[in-house]
Amino acid sequence: MANLMLSIVTLVVAALPATFFQPKAKPAPTEAGPYHVARTFHIGGQGRWDYITIDSENKMLYVPRTTHTMVIDAETGKTVADIPGQKGNHGIALAAGRGFISDGRDASVVVVDLKTHEVLGKVKADKDADAIFFDSASGKVLVGCGDAEALIPISPDVDPKSGKADAAVKLGGKPESFAMDGKGRAFVALEDKDQIAIVDTKAMKLITKWPVSPGGAPVGVAIDREHGRLFVGCRKPQKLVVLSIEDGKVLADLPIGAGCDSARFDNGYAFASCRDGTLAVARETAPGKFEIVQTVTTPQGAKTVDVDPKTHRLYLPTAEFSGETGAGGRPNAKPDSFMIVVVEPSGG
Repeated sequence: MANLMLSIVTLVVAALPATFFQPKAKPAPTEAGPYHVARTFHIGGQGRWDYITIDSENKMLYVPRTTHTMVIDAETGKTVADIPGQKGNHGIALAAGRGFISDGRDASVVVVDLKTHEVLGKVKADKDADAIFFDSASGKVLVGCGDAEALIPISPDVDPKSGKADAAVKLGGKPESFAMDGKGRAFVALEDKDQIAIVDTKAMKLITKWPVSPGGAPVGVAIDREHGRLFVGCRKPQKLVVLSIEDGKVLADLPIGAGCDSARFDNGYAFASCRDGTLAVARETAPGKFEIVQTVTTPQGAKTVDVDPKTHRLYLPTAEFSGETGAGGRPNAKPDSFMIVVVEPSGG
């Protein structure tokens, strides 16, 4: 019987193709998921960077570089213009054919003509003018001033030579980034209070505050207006906290990388960009259930992000680093190494 079984096995093995015994080739290493790093624009130039802003209509990127703001073609990466005259810029809001650049060191907002890129003047804001966005509900440009603990509204048609900002909304904490629901509410991250401040942007008054626990040190804020979700990137601990915009109820807290500075929402996905070189991609996979569906590897320092709602491309500014630290313990970038990383949906 044993000899019979051996003969059968021998016949079966002999009938198998030779390729059956060859080791299977390993698949090429890829980051499986809905997004991938598509290309990198090597820009160069001097200065650090903060919030990047996409002009989707005109396919332009606006990148504050401390003392100047670069205007870059979003398709080619070519520098179109360079706006001088800032002392310590952070972000730019686009409204009514103008750009409004927050200058934290000058406690002001620089007003620019978007067609000519000419500096028209500036409007006094307050200490540490930082995150800045246009709110369609109120028709105002809103600038968060960290050290002043205030949100300051500015009319897009303000006289850039002699005009003034509107009265500040006192927040009782240091604002970082914020998002608007398009109906008259702004959700402002108060980094030092572990809270989200809710501001009525039509009445320009503080309504209430919501805790972000189990997250802490909230910085990036993104909103899913359709489903009423708020995504808050937190640094301590490192979490993407999901809140209901109706009552502030915490719906989920998801692990992300270190040094988050921005959050965005687009096409069903929430993104949290982190200084450690990770871009967390989250979504609501079932009603009330949220997951990190992918972590895209980006270069170190790519801590801020903006997304084009038409192409669904994400743009993240960063640079190569020397390994040495400078003012405030921040790593020094290598000269002329500034770049913009482009992340696109997989499959085109």
